[in-house]
Amino acid sequence: MLYSATDKEFERAERLREKSEYAKALSLYRKALKGYRKDREDQGVLHCLLAIGDVCRMTGDFRSAEKSYAGAEEVAQASGNRVAAADAQLNRGLSLRGMGDWKSALKLSRQALRLYRKNDDRHAVAFTLWAMAGALRIKGDIPGAIRAYQESREIFSMLRIRPAAGYCLCGLGGTHRIAGLFSDSLKYYRSANRLFSSINDRFGTAYSYCGIGNALRMLGKYREGLQSFARASAIYKKIGDRVSYAYTLWSIGTTYKMLGQYSPALRHFKMAQAFFTRTKDPRGIIYCRLGFGEVAMLQGKKAVAKKYFETSVEEAGRFGFRVEGCHARMLLSYLSGRQGTGCYRKLGLKLDLGSAPFNLP
Repeated sequence: MLYSATDKEFERAERLREKSEYAKALSLYRKALKGYRKDREDQGVLHCLLAIGDVCRMTGDFRSAEKSYAGAEEVAQASGNRVAAADAQLNRGLSLRGMGDWKSALKLSRQALRLYRKNDDRHAVAFTLWAMAGALRIKGDIPGAIRAYQESREIFSMLRIRPAAGYCLCGLGGTHRIAGLFSDSLKYYRSANRLFSSINDRFGTAYSYCGIGNALRMLGKYREGLQSFARASAIYKKIGDRVSYAYTLWSIGTTYKMLGQYSPALRHFKMAQAFFTRTKDPRGIIYCRLGFGEVAMLQGKKAVAKKYFETSVEEAGRFGFRVEGCHARMLLSYLSGRQGTGCYRKLGLKLDLGSAPFNLP
């Protein structure tokens, strides 16, 4: 087979992406896209659009990712490639999920899943289940998310696709943390960290370090947690991942809040909020508002705290974020001298957060 100069650019971009060098990869993908369009190579255009969507999504540019996937879906449909159209559709859903639209993400995932099951494409089925699990987690259906992650992991393990199985372990770590099962969360994240370290997956290693830090934080091991967050942050900065880094910054801020160190807590919440605003992540912004509000409450600024909590209740309701809505209502109740955990129990969560400061998972 003869390879054109454009093919070689695309392959170089693929190698850079594997090394988590996203900015360089994106530049080459876009250069290759121009070449394929000029040569009217529809397959090359399709692969480039999907790859550009992947890199934009990984680095938090969800709007550009959604646009690129939509373009890929259009090319695939025009050529009658139903599978590629489903792939683009599924990834569009992941981009929309990143902007808080879990309802559209679930709808698009379910549509793609029907085709993959019909074709008996186990790899695609497993990936779709993983994607659906993330959307269910954002929705607040934690038991459903755990089931989907477990099913996805079983298929990936059977197919011996280790990196994908590792991301399922991270998903299980996160959902078990939200469910209040902190020791289980730590176990899953440590398993993922060993796996990713063994295959030199930098993003996965950083992701698992952040998860380990959060599990340690929930177990009251704050100094150990900060060490894990520092390891995650160093990698995220190198690879340019704004999405995961933003959540790491929020976690560091929450750890400092638990230690009673409000200045560094607020500083990290502000940095996290700036990233969440750039990536247009409403869920992350809610977490930052809750952090600002709780620090204000702890400093005796009740009116300021109330405003943050009420806005968070409103925003969580608008996007249908059940867990974040519970957090906001719990904090608002605590501010007025009451405290209730019934909301968590209704979601099947075993969360007992005690009294302020609250160690939100």
